[in-house]
Amino acid sequence: MKPQDITTGKPCSLWIFGYGSLVWKPDFKYRRSQVGYIQGYKRRFWHGDNFHRGNDELPGRVVTLIEDEDESTWGVAFEVTGSQVEESLKYLNVREGVRGGYVTKMVEFFPEGENQPSVQALVYIATADNTLYLGPASSEMIGVQIAVCRGKSGHNLEYLLRLAEFMRSSCPQVEDHHLFSIEAAALTVVSYVLASQ
Repeated sequence: MKPQDITTGKPCSLWIFGYGSLVWKPDFKYRRSQVGYIQGYKRRFWHGDNFHRGNDELPGRVVTLIEDEDESTWGVAFEVTGSQVEESLKYLNVREGVRGGYVTKMVEFFPEGENQPSVQALVYIATADNTLYLGPASSEMIGVQIAVCRGKSGHNLEYLLRLAEFMRSSCPQVEDHHLFSIEAAALTVVSYVLASQ
């Protein structure tokens, strides 16, 4: 599905699910946001980034979603309405599509809390056929890569730490082993570097 397919139908509102940098830096106007999760996907630092958090020589690592029916991924869904729909999709098409290589899908989003109805939400996913896709690696290898990379939006480490902080503050009941093990590995690298100076 392409974002323009949504705007041709002129929806009066749309939910957009973020699970990476969108959770702390959406950079588009929205009506409201809701913490929650989607099912059937796991978040992994398997995608390369040669613009926002790395460059062509040293691509950073950012998250994408991998299909796994036994897993769920927590994040934030943003409801955009009226003119915000087209504006947000235009912005995200550049941020996530052109510069990130992500494609869009519609998924079922489950807001946190009891008696909250699920909604259909748009999500950006980088697949294995993307030229920037790096694939799996150990937490230690990913942590080292993140610790040394930076791009036009800042250091790759900032991306990792902000995502970990979001999970601790907004989803304290969720144990994201992949995320937290990479955070620990990256911070170990940083502590070694600081100690050697």
